[in-house]
Amino acid sequence: MPLRSLTLAARALPVAALLALVLAPVAAAPQAKVDPDHAAKMVKGTELFKTSVRAVLQAKCVKCHSGDRVEGEFDMGTREALLKGGARGPGLVPGDSKKSLLWQMTAHLKEPHMPHERAKLPDADIAKIAEWIDLGAPYDKPFVEQTDAWTKKVVTADLKKHWAYLPLAQAKPPAAGHPVDAFLRAKLDAAGLKPNPPADRRTLLRRAHLDLIGLPPTPEQLEAFLKDESPEAFEKVVDSLLASQHFGEKWARHWLDLVRFAESHGFEHDYDRPTAYHYRDFVIKALNQDLPFDTFTRWQIAGDELAPTDPLAMMATGYLAAGVHSTQITKNEVEKHRYDELDDIVGNIGTTFLGLTVGCARCHDHKYDAFPARDYYRMVSAFTTVVRTEVDLDLDPAGYAKLKQAFDAEHAAFTDAVAKYEKDHLPAKFAAWEQARGDKPLPLDWISPAAGAMKSAGGATLAAQPDGSVLVTGKNPTTETLTLEFTTEEQGLRSLRVEALAHPALVKGGPGRAANGNFALSDLRVTVRPKESKDAAGVAVKLTNPRATFEQKGLPVAAAIDGDKNTAWAVDPQFGKAHAAAFNFEKPVGFPGGTAVTVTLAFNTNTGHGIGRPRVSFSTAETPDLAAAPVSEGVRAALAAAPGNRTAEQRAAAVKWFAPQDAEYAKLKKAEQDHLAKAPKPNRVKALVSSEGLPAIKLHTQGADFLPDTHFLRRGDPNQKEGVAAVGFLQVLMPDAEAQSKWLKSPPAGSRTTHKRAALAEWLTDTRDGAGQLLARVVVNRLWAQHFGRGLVATVSDFGTRGDPPSHPELLDFLANELVRNGWKLKPVHKLIVTSAAYRQGSTRDEAKVKADPDNKLVWRQPVRRLSAEVIRDAILAVGGKLNTTMYGPGHLSEESPRRSIYFTMKRSKLIPALIVFDAPDGTTGVGDRPSTTIAPQALHLMNNPHVRGAAHGFARRVLADPKVTDEAAVKLAYTLALSREPTAAELADALPFLKGKTGGDRETGMADFCQVLFCLNEFLYAD
Repeated sequence: MPLRSLTLAARALPVAALLALVLAPVAAAPQAKVDPDHAAKMVKGTELFKTSVRAVLQAKCVKCHSGDRVEGEFDMGTREALLKGGARGPGLVPGDSKKSLLWQMTAHLKEPHMPHERAKLPDADIAKIAEWIDLGAPYDKPFVEQTDAWTKKVVTADLKKHWAYLPLAQAKPPAAGHPVDAFLRAKLDAAGLKPNPPADRRTLLRRAHLDLIGLPPTPEQLEAFLKDESPEAFEKVVDSLLASQHFGEKWARHWLDLVRFAESHGFEHDYDRPTAYHYRDFVIKALNQDLPFDTFTRWQIAGDELAPTDPLAMMATGYLAAGVHSTQITKNEVEKHRYDELDDIVGNIGTTFLGLTVGCARCHDHKYDAFPARDYYRMVSAFTTVVRTEVDLDLDPAGYAKLKQAFDAEHAAFTDAVAKYEKDHLPAKFAAWEQARGDKPLPLDWISPAAGAMKSAGGATLAAQPDGSVLVTGKNPTTETLTLEFTTEEQGLRSLRVEALAHPALVKGGPGRAANGNFALSDLRVTVRPKESKDAAGVAVKLTNPRATFEQKGLPVAAAIDGDKNTAWAVDPQFGKAHAAAFNFEKPVGFPGGTAVTVTLAFNTNTGHGIGRPRVSFSTAETPDLAAAPVSEGVRAALAAAPGNRTAEQRAAAVKWFAPQDAEYAKLKKAEQDHLAKAPKPNRVKALVSSEGLPAIKLHTQGADFLPDTHFLRRGDPNQKEGVAAVGFLQVLMPDAEAQSKWLKSPPAGSRTTHKRAALAEWLTDTRDGAGQLLARVVVNRLWAQHFGRGLVATVSDFGTRGDPPSHPELLDFLANELVRNGWKLKPVHKLIVTSAAYRQGSTRDEAKVKADPDNKLVWRQPVRRLSAEVIRDAILAVGGKLNTTMYGPGHLSEESPRRSIYFTMKRSKLIPALIVFDAPDGTTGVGDRPSTTIAPQALHLMNNPHVRGAAHGFARRVLADPKVTDEAAVKLAYTLALSREPTAAELADALPFLKGKTGGDRETGMADFCQVLFCLNEFLYAD
């Protein structure tokens, strides 16, 4: 019995019995020395605890250090918890009060002094605590009884009345006109405030362009808008911007902030995720297509379960893989890290989609919101078996299908010509050839045997081909052994040939599977047995006389049969073509009634150096032609038979064998193959996704990739499990505590996934009984916040009781209802917001209004907002004429790249300085509302960064493109390009000295200086 158990039992056992137990030999720890007075001390200590110490601790300590409230990780609820301690180490050392943190803090010998911010305990009480510790610090019973009641906690109806949990109000605009303005005017009128007048048209156009696509308008776009005097002019601009492919690039960045997207794992090693960019591309494509937001949500949680054949849905699951992930996990750390990872997923789902801090319920019931820890672990359970993995995706299956259909129609002419020739001419050509040949023997040196079982020891995929070869695909293991079985009726076999054939599916055409197309055959073995003796052991056949079509220097074909696994036959540098090796059998091989032959090919000398398409054939000849084509035994029999005695099958086989030798047939067949080589191919890529039942990306992790079950963890501690957590969701967003059965369905037959995530996804978007109405509130509030700089709910990722209530609850619910009514399409909500008079109003600051509404909660003006880091950089590139608008695909880490900033590779340990200086996030946690700082390095960046300087020169060249342009016209054009307006007279006067009297290169340099000044203006960096 462990000594800890003795402590708990002390109050129930007589002293003599305890002493006997203590003094009894303990086989597991014979070296341990036990205090002979231990039992007596424990009894005395227990009594002291009951009579005095318990009351002191109960009154002064336990309230803040037990149960659901454990300050500083210092838990006194049970003796075990106090012994374990927290961040400062164990709470006590039984038998030594002087070394015990509990006594040191109560005696005010160590910070923080306890009780915290209260009077010191009386010396008598401190002395009793010391005495109790010196006696072994036994408890008579825990302060908090350990029960599993918390895992069954039910949220009462009164806790579901918080505004965010209630159904959407069916609010109607309080006045005619634009509904957004009607709701806002009602509040403004009540406060006695009037909205600002409209912004001028130039300002409005620039605002809309930067807001919706993240790029400034061109002079041509500005001129077109200014000339369009129709009432719908601005609405047409909004429609064109929402339809722009740049819209998704601008707005995807906000979503990537929320989901802490990055393309590396984080932590100290920060390994890359080279295929993670597909999730970024999914977000851009989804927003451009206006994918319904409920579908957008569901696919990120369970796209592999809900739409497994849609590449976008698979890419969407990269969301679950977006967070940080430790890549150096020992076997003993697996459980803790797995729960940390699942916590990151569920916590981000809560804040991103629901605006709720669900993750705060990991260690205890949420302190403020009605989220029991029970609900947290039941949500975590939906992700129990999900892992990061990579899959091959066809990015455009519809496009490929369309191209393939057109190609097939075109290709039919070639296949029809071959078929017609085979039917109408080839039989007669074969008959004439055979008659002309007479009795001349046929050079049928090699026999292609009937293939049997095939096996890859390394887990590769083997597929028999029509020509008798075997195509090896899929996994390419470090070392490999292929075992191929054949049967033949021939006797007297004297030779074996192994061909390594090229194939388009192999790297560089093969014939090997190595990165350069090579292979390294280190060992070749052959065994034979009678065909009918299936249980008989095969007899090894010795191979001799090796020869090959080509041998790599130092790696001859003889190495394949020398018995040394460290030598091999290889063919570098002759890749992309077929090679063959032949060997003689030491003695003729073959049994009456047929022979079963097993050929074993081993590849052990280099990483992944197997043959990609081997073909085995036999010969009865001693020295057959190494390059002769093999024939099947059926063809050989057909050709040996007299023409009049052949069966229909034999005639067809003989003609098929003859076909390649006919010149006209070969011409038609070549034309068919040449055209086939032009066939469209699927746009297949490898993408990082999250799913179940697929190999996990392990890196340097030891142990299991996931845990078989998710448990309820007391205080979030994997060592304190309270049973398995079944899948469930937040009770505050369900009709009752067990309503999850509505969404939980059994997975389809043969499914490799559990479909638990699909249930969570359906609950998230269910507007009747699930979280769908809150989901709608949260996302429309995020759109509002991005357009106005402040959400209707200012705490955009916290709609809980500690977050801000909505400033305009009716407007918030109206927008949410509009989203759902329009099929969850986001673009109509964008349009509704930006076409309002509130959005179009000016930004002028009125001190009287500021005094009445300093935070602009009532939206009496459009706030001046600094542009995001990405928009600042993209605008500099665009105005400088350097922007490369190529979309999608792998990102980059070089600041020299002219692509939009969203295509920077988001590597957590190597962030882009030009973005970080303007408050771009680091991808470790979700960010719903970026800070907007003003610091000196921002100005230094704009003045000294070589890429900004390069863009300034590009800007100058645009302005000076016409060699006849005057200085005044050049300055006016520069202002128009950068700020969408012409300079004032004072500004023009300040600018002209940059160019005065300069020509050629000096003029460009002067103009570049001025252009760089424009980049540094607040007016360029802010949206007015």
